[in-house]
Amino acid sequence: MGDDSEWMKLPIDQKCEHKLWKARLNGYEEALKLFQKIDDEKSPEWSKYLGLIKKFVTDSNAVAQLKGLEAALAYVENAHVAGKTTGEVASGVVNKVFNQPKARAKELGEDICLMYIEIEKGEAIQEELLKGLDNKNPKIIVACIETLRKALSEFGSKIISLKPIIKVLPKLFESREKAVRDEAKLLAVEIYRWIRDALRPPLQNINSVQLKELEEEWIKVSSAAPKQTRFLRSQQELKAKFEQQQGLGGDADGGDDDEEEAVPQVDAYELLEAVEILSKLPKDFYEKIEAKKWQERKEALEAVELLVKNPKLESGDYADLVKALKKVVGKDTNVMLVALAAKCLAGLATGLRKKFGQYAGHVVPTILEKFKEKKPQVVQALQEAIDAIFLTTTLQNISEDILAVMDNKNPTIKQQTSLFIARSFRHCTPSTLPKSLLKPFCAALLKHINDSAPEVRDAGFEALGTALKVAGEKAVNPFLADVDKLKLDRIKECAEKVELVYGKKPGGAAEKKEGKPVAGKTAALPGSTGDKETKDAAAKPGPLKKASAVKAGAPPKKGKPATAAGTGGAGAKGKKGPETKEIFESELSIEVCEEKAAAVLPASCIQQLDSGNWKERLACMEEFQKAVELMERNEMPCQALVRMLAKKPGWKETNFQVMQMKLHIVALIAQKGNFSKTSAQVVLDGLVDKVGDVKCGTNAKEAMTAIAEACQLPWTAEQLVAMAFSQKNPKNQSETLNWLANAIKEFGFSGLNVKAFISNVKTALAATNPAVRTSAITLLGVMYLYVGPSLRMFFEDEKPALLSQIDAEFEKMQGQTAPAPTRGISRHSVGGVDDGEEEEQEEVGNDVVDLLPRTDIGDKITAELVSKIGDKNWKIRKEGLDEVTSIINEAKFIQPNIGELPAALKGRLNDSNKILVQQTLSILQQLATAMGPNIKQYVKNLGIPVITVLGDSKNNVRAAALATVNAWAEQTGMKEWLEGEDLSEELKKENPFLRQELLGWLAEKLPALRSVPSDLLLCVPHLYSCLEDRNGDVRKKAQDALPFFMMHLGFEKMAKATGKLKPTSKDQVLAMLEKAKANMPAKPAPPAKASSRVAGGAAPAKFQPASAYADDLGSNTMESKPDLKKAKAGGLSSKTKVVQGKKVPSKPNLKEDDDKSGPIFIIVPNGKEQRMKEEKALKVLKWNFTTPRDEYIEQLKTQMSTCVAKWLQDEMFHADFQHHNKALTVMIEHLESEKDGVISCLDLILKWLTLRFFDTNTSVLMKALEYLKLLFNLLSQEEYHLTENEASSFIPYLILKVGEPKDVIRKDVRAILNRMCFIYPASKMFPFIMEGTKSKNSKQRAECLEELGCLVESYGMNVCQPTPGKALKEMATHIGDRDNTVRNAALNTIVTVYNVHGDQVFKLIGNLSEKDMSMLEERIKRSAKRPSSAPVRQAEEKPQRTQSISTNASMMRKGQAEDMSSKLNQNRNLGSHSETTHTVPREFQLDLDEIENDNGTVRCEMPALVQHKLDDIFEPVLIPEPKIRAVSPHFDDMHSNTASTINFVISQVASGDINTSIQALTQIDEVLKQEDKAEAMSGHIDQFLIATFMQLRLIYNTHMADEKLDKDEIVRLYSCIIGSMITLFQIESLAREASTGVLKDLMHGLITLMLDSRVEDLEEGEQVIRSVNLLVVKVLEKSDQTNILSALLVLLQDSLLATANLEVAPKFSELVMKCLWRMVRLLPETINSINLDRILLDIHIFMKVFPKEKLKQCKSEFPIRTLKTLLHTLCKLKGPKILDHLTMIDNKNESELEAHLCRVMKHSMDQTGKADKDTEKGASRIEEKASKAKVNDILAEIFKKIGSKENTKEGLAELYEYKKKYSDADIEPFLKNSSQFFQSYVERGLRLIETEREGKGRIATSTGISPQMEGTCVPASTHTVSSSIGNTNGEEVGPSVYLERLKILRQRCGLDNAKQEDRPPLTSLLSKPTLPTVASSTDMLHSKLSQLRESREQYQHLDLDSNQTHSSGIGTTLASPSSAAANIDDLKKRLERIKSSRK
Repeated sequence: MGDDSEWMKLPIDQKCEHKLWKARLNGYEEALKLFQKIDDEKSPEWSKYLGLIKKFVTDSNAVAQLKGLEAALAYVENAHVAGKTTGEVASGVVNKVFNQPKARAKELGEDICLMYIEIEKGEAIQEELLKGLDNKNPKIIVACIETLRKALSEFGSKIISLKPIIKVLPKLFESREKAVRDEAKLLAVEIYRWIRDALRPPLQNINSVQLKELEEEWIKVSSAAPKQTRFLRSQQELKAKFEQQQGLGGDADGGDDDEEEAVPQVDAYELLEAVEILSKLPKDFYEKIEAKKWQERKEALEAVELLVKNPKLESGDYADLVKALKKVVGKDTNVMLVALAAKCLAGLATGLRKKFGQYAGHVVPTILEKFKEKKPQVVQALQEAIDAIFLTTTLQNISEDILAVMDNKNPTIKQQTSLFIARSFRHCTPSTLPKSLLKPFCAALLKHINDSAPEVRDAGFEALGTALKVAGEKAVNPFLADVDKLKLDRIKECAEKVELVYGKKPGGAAEKKEGKPVAGKTAALPGSTGDKETKDAAAKPGPLKKASAVKAGAPPKKGKPATAAGTGGAGAKGKKGPETKEIFESELSIEVCEEKAAAVLPASCIQQLDSGNWKERLACMEEFQKAVELMERNEMPCQALVRMLAKKPGWKETNFQVMQMKLHIVALIAQKGNFSKTSAQVVLDGLVDKVGDVKCGTNAKEAMTAIAEACQLPWTAEQLVAMAFSQKNPKNQSETLNWLANAIKEFGFSGLNVKAFISNVKTALAATNPAVRTSAITLLGVMYLYVGPSLRMFFEDEKPALLSQIDAEFEKMQGQTAPAPTRGISRHSVGGVDDGEEEEQEEVGNDVVDLLPRTDIGDKITAELVSKIGDKNWKIRKEGLDEVTSIINEAKFIQPNIGELPAALKGRLNDSNKILVQQTLSILQQLATAMGPNIKQYVKNLGIPVITVLGDSKNNVRAAALATVNAWAEQTGMKEWLEGEDLSEELKKENPFLRQELLGWLAEKLPALRSVPSDLLLCVPHLYSCLEDRNGDVRKKAQDALPFFMMHLGFEKMAKATGKLKPTSKDQVLAMLEKAKANMPAKPAPPAKASSRVAGGAAPAKFQPASAYADDLGSNTMESKPDLKKAKAGGLSSKTKVVQGKKVPSKPNLKEDDDKSGPIFIIVPNGKEQRMKEEKALKVLKWNFTTPRDEYIEQLKTQMSTCVAKWLQDEMFHADFQHHNKALTVMIEHLESEKDGVISCLDLILKWLTLRFFDTNTSVLMKALEYLKLLFNLLSQEEYHLTENEASSFIPYLILKVGEPKDVIRKDVRAILNRMCFIYPASKMFPFIMEGTKSKNSKQRAECLEELGCLVESYGMNVCQPTPGKALKEMATHIGDRDNTVRNAALNTIVTVYNVHGDQVFKLIGNLSEKDMSMLEERIKRSAKRPSSAPVRQAEEKPQRTQSISTNASMMRKGQAEDMSSKLNQNRNLGSHSETTHTVPREFQLDLDEIENDNGTVRCEMPALVQHKLDDIFEPVLIPEPKIRAVSPHFDDMHSNTASTINFVISQVASGDINTSIQALTQIDEVLKQEDKAEAMSGHIDQFLIATFMQLRLIYNTHMADEKLDKDEIVRLYSCIIGSMITLFQIESLAREASTGVLKDLMHGLITLMLDSRVEDLEEGEQVIRSVNLLVVKVLEKSDQTNILSALLVLLQDSLLATANLEVAPKFSELVMKCLWRMVRLLPETINSINLDRILLDIHIFMKVFPKEKLKQCKSEFPIRTLKTLLHTLCKLKGPKILDHLTMIDNKNESELEAHLCRVMKHSMDQTGKADKDTEKGASRIEEKASKAKVNDILAEIFKKIGSKENTKEGLAELYEYKKKYSDADIEPFLKNSSQFFQSYVERGLRLIETEREGKGRIATSTGISPQMEGTCVPASTHTVSSSIGNTNGEEVGPSVYLERLKILRQRCGLDNAKQEDRPPLTSLLSKPTLPTVASSTDMLHSKLSQLRESREQYQHLDLDSNQTHSSGIGTTLASPSSAAANIDDLKKRLERIKSSRK
């Protein structure tokens, strides 16, 4: 049992991973208990098990696995973090649990899946289960289906999305396994329960037997709506409701509302796969459809019919197809084909749904016209087609077309159109059938019900009845005013029969939501009759209105009268009180009038009416007035009375007093009686006559106003203005206009006939009398308030002088809003008016635009013009567009009929000529203005293409497109744009311009909208992809638009949409959503409603002495509505909104101020203690969250309500940040005066401040921090100590703010933390701050670490909690942090501890990685060197520590607060880092010490350099002083700082630490990606490439071999390297800077990587190799072509040499040759940019090292073929001129190059037959070959000589000469027969001769500075991977060679060699020829690094120019691949020195 006791001691989590199954079993059991025990779902314990849960469920031991599953289930149920494990655990369950034989395991697996769904991870689980369905094991499939079924039955179809499940169902039914098929059947039945018949279409094609079985099962399914029985965590309130119902015995009444929506939600269409049909159309379809023979046309249509039978079609461009079908419907003579085409259109519309909307406008008119056909089957097909099309668009969009057909002469067309309208209305709701639409339709239908044809009348009645049913009487009655009783009854009768599509919740439903007291409408109460009652209702409106309010839910019997009154009241806008219709009165004769008047007036009065004495007349008037005042409304014979007044002398009364009385009486009668238009007509003339009178004018106006109130302003005004202008008196005219201007303000503008006024105003403007003109202009000003800028259109042709006056008047009115109407509103219906009023208000603008006389330009858009616009020649296209412009300009305002123009213009939007695109855009802009709102119907087919133009690369085109879109949106509103998928399709395109413009546009438009179509949701996924777009502008625009999307769609929907993102993206997007949630604006409130609601329905607020608060609210009406929305963002909740609403108007000023004078914090005895108890007992939520949720805010509010002044609380929880600022100001003011109050509420105040930390507004944050500083000062003076509760609910949130990007805030927070230590023990602060070091925010980590250092320094080691050891270990982990500032902070903190605690620190820290430790030691060393005066002084100053009472011993109080803070600050300043104070741009800041350490590690990991004994060669090194120091041209114009910064970053690329390297690469990548910054890299390219392939070598040799390293890290590093290189090589100007040597090494590195088998074995290895491939191609294409060709040739030469004496040409050489072939393919394009001389030199050297014979010995024939192909291509491209490019070759005879070229040339000449002169010249160079026989004789002779002893040497010399002369001579046959010894003897001899003869000439070449190499050679270090140096035999070259090279280099740089002259010449050492090598760049990097080290303090500026490299400060000449090389020994020495200093 010994081993048992071993594992028994382990902690639980380690047991769970133990290799013994018993240990694991025991671990799982204990884990299970632990999980059930932990209360806090956010406990840190949970995080320990995050990575283990997968192992719990996939345990290989069945017994342990069962326990593991139980524990996993408990974990998922209780742990807050469980969601993170969803994917891996679910896949483990599916693959490893569902296949278990034990049923219990399967059950637990299912439970775990369901539990994940409960914790909101449904989508991930569903995804895993659906993946499981593809498993080969049927057991797994069955279990997955079963789990899906259970999930659906418990959670319902709202949570489990059915679409993907239904997609796989048919496949499951085809399974071979019966168990799978049976389980699939059960699943299908379960799905059927939820969505009923929507499941039928997708399963239509399964086996008929199975379908039949399913049908039988389906019949058995109960018809009751299924209920969700298990709920998500976010649905707890639903759950409570459900449980409550269960308790009541399952009375499911309450739940209905929630569930009802869930059931019919699913639309079968959604579940179907879309089919693409356009490509499947017959090839000759468009020809056939035009064919002469009807049979052919029929075939074509039948083909389409078959295709459109698919129930769901893929979206595409159906314009041509629709056009063809439309033509058949409209023009085909064969009615059968018309029906067929109509069927096709119906199919298209049904299959495309909303996507067909854009074509609807084209087709509807044609179909309606075609209704003239009599054949029933044609009519039926057309009906089906038009009905299907209607569903794809809105009534609004096709209303123009329908109304146009209504006046057709053909009765069948009229009948069918009316029937279509009736059917369409059924699909409408009150909101989609607004008054603006009803008005024109009702007008047209009223004509139809008076038609002579009975069928037209019937159809008209049906349509009107439907409208009545849908929109309700209130909306429709005004339009039926003139319909007689019989017809009205008929309409109502039709209304009752109508069945609506949207259930029987007509109009009323919408009304109920508004919450208005309107009883169910007549429409909703079938069968309730009772005309008598209706009349009564009209008669007694007052009480009944009340009744209707009370009995909103009364039984139907009483409903009707109530409704009538309600309707009347609400509908009567300008009318007196309650008339349902206005009063019509027939004209009475004068006799009847006298009779009626006599009945009510005293006799004396009637007699004196026409008395000659004015006094009698006056007395008579007085009596008349009294009588009128006493009369009852219903008894007053208005017409009779006014006729009496008009009786002689009537309005010609001469006495002004009598006249004034008379006019006053008229006003009285109008106000008090039922005054009809007939009565008005009697008096109006007289009134107009007197309105200009000085004395009576006022009374006349009063009477006019009274009449306007009785008979509605529109009618009265029209009469008055007409009368005024029919007479001559200008005074009357001007006064009438003045009255009208005033009346409009009082009555509002609704219903006025603008057109009539405008013609009168025009007359007035032309008047000679200036007063009339002025009045007219004033009236226009008032109208402008209501109508807006469109009013000016009517007056554009006035004289300029007048026009400028009008403009001045309009200018005055700008910015003012129209006053709310005060008259004309029925006093009996305040509540009801709102609605109508608002709609009217909106309508007005459109009305005016509708009044404009519009021209029909349809006939001007001829076919000829359209073809011009589409012409091939751009000039003709331009002519066409010019014509269109002029047509629109002439017409000014046009009708929507523009024929084929839209299609033609659409084509021009993607014109290749951008000027035409811009012209088209300006035409479209013009079109919008000219057509007005009617342009709506073109949004889909013309507007959306304009949006596509926003993606144009040219700025001006985009600007024009944006202007166009805005002009259109101004006319159409946004709804049309947002409906359908078009906008989301645009956003989907990955065009950065399009995305940023479109998002910018949406961000501008969305905030102003009150509601948006649900289709906006389709844009969200694309919005998310924009948030992560690689283009910064797109990301920014997407972030800006985010809050506005959220404002309309809500946070929940947006968050749900993140479900489909990758996990990494999801987290990022969710974080952005949270941020946007805080910035989310409120929806704009409806204009009219808001103001009336705030005032609570009382009189408008302006009449009250409103309190300051009311004003505040009034001014913020915006805010009162969105509160509900904003409650989430910490604003007001709906409850308080209501309270304020009541409070506002009622309180006068005084009271409010009193309120504010009291204390702001009320002291509640023991309040704080009580709150703590509650929190402990978990009665309230513990203050612990990542972002504050609503419930926390609500809770805090409730807690505050008892102890914070009401008005302050309102400010504190206001939705607007400015109010928070006010609250803080008040709190600061009261801080001193209310100390006790503050302390009693401290916990609440601190909690409220934590909420402010989550605000995004900086001003609030600053204010809060200011308050906190004062608060903590106060508390420390009061010697208060924070309680644990206060600390734990405040400090963690304060620490979050330490990581703010703004320095000011960080400073403040640190100051506050500093002060906290006086009121809360530092040792308790410590763990909180320690927790802060784990943040993701690097600034926060760094600041927390510094703060920890300060605490240790001030309070000693005792503050470290839980123990100093643990705390220090934790801190030390940050030394290896990826962020520089964090590393520094960690180092500084530990140095501080070191200063306090000495060497013991190292013990406490424990093991650190070598690198971290070396950094720490270095830092400690340096801190020791620093003058430590400050700390010493401090130590002296430190007062004796006094033990402070009531805090634990470790908390030492020191002297005074000031002293303490100053000390901490000193420490901080000490701790802060002085090295990085140079002004290096932020992104490149580097810590030099870091680099120093880094390079140290790199050096260790690099392969060791070959150590030469250098000491015996020379004395101390002299640093050469360059004579000339020319500054490279780049140097001045590039800011030196940037250059040095870049040098540093580049040096980090080669770092041994993977993270450092990745960071450096990312920084460089960033720079390269930004066009404006990429230039900065110029001059640093070689340096960067060297560092990069150094890193590649490091990975190859070190990292890949390192077992401990995570290979993912290496893949990350590879992808960074490759990524930044690809970015670099896409910038051609930079790519060209790479020099030959560097390119050679780079290609070497990349090819080595491609061949590295270890990479292929990595998980993403293939991807890496694919990327390298891509990179190599980029390098080949983009580098300087000469350099890369040269590099490849040298690389091939090296690689062939390296492959063991040419036995094999391995893959490496093969790949190099492949690269060369690619270059050969590119040659035709690049030949002119190549320096041929250099390339031929390289080939020459190559051929010299590898003569033809040698190449032939290679096993592979590739090398020789490659070389030949290259030369052949060069010859082919250059011709004989190629021979002129051999200038750089000194001795052409050394290789066969020249001979080979000549041969090729000759060969090509022979081919062509005729040679030009050049070629002849070339040919003459070729020496005539000796004939074959002669050659053989000569060679035989030579070999004889070699064979004889005496002449051997001579023979060899001759053979050498001969071979040189005839380089292609074949000596093989002669050698073949001889012995092996003889062969090698000959070869050796030849080589010796070669050496002797050329030894002298070759020194230069071998030292790598031959003139041919242009001085680009640098000695290659003998680094393992680098190209080998040495001679052909691979022997090493001694250091002396390098010395010689140095000498030559020094001469070239103008340095003297005097000191070295005494040394012997080294030529003797160079007797062996060495190969010329291309500079390897390793040494260059070494020199670079050593230099960086030495000159670090001086911040050296390295500038790599292409020819020379200078380093400032130290004059070492640097080795750059294209520069003179530095002395390698010098460098090595220096490296040694650095190494030794390190040790």
